[in-house]
Amino acid sequence: KKSEQELKDEEMELFTKYYMEWKGGKKSDNVSYANIPRFYYRLPAEDEVLLQKLREESRAVFLQRKSRELLDNEELQNLWFLLDKHQTSPMIGEEAMINYESFLKVGEKAGPKCKQFFTAKIFAKLLHNDPYGRISIMQFFNYVMRKG
Repeated sequence: KKSEQELKDEEMELFTKYYMEWKGGKKSDNVSYANIPRFYYRLPAEDEVLLQKLREESRAVFLQRKSRELLDNEELQNLWFLLDKHQTSPMIGEEAMINYESFLKVGEKAGPKCKQFFTAKIFAKLLHNDPYGRISIMQFFNYVMRKG
């Protein structure tokens, strides 16, 4: 006759066996697990000073990089000047408009930080029922200010 501990051990062994069969085997057996990137890292504990400092430093570097991507006041003024200079007539009321050709010219002159905003996709997103196929300069500029 088996003892209570032996019965529990046997039950656990059977459970593990059936669970692994149901799950599809061990992790190492499945090749696709090697291709899945790790996306979660636990936060360092209070006593892990070095890991905490590393986390703080990497966050600061990330924020600095993102900050450099933002347009500063001078670059925004330059963008507005270029958009205004390349507007396409006729105006709709008080609103200045720009066509796609001029839009691309401004994109070439605006600089590398602005390049991401001068795409056909963004132009099409801002294109409304203009009979000349133009977008509003003000709407585009506001879009850049929100997204950039």
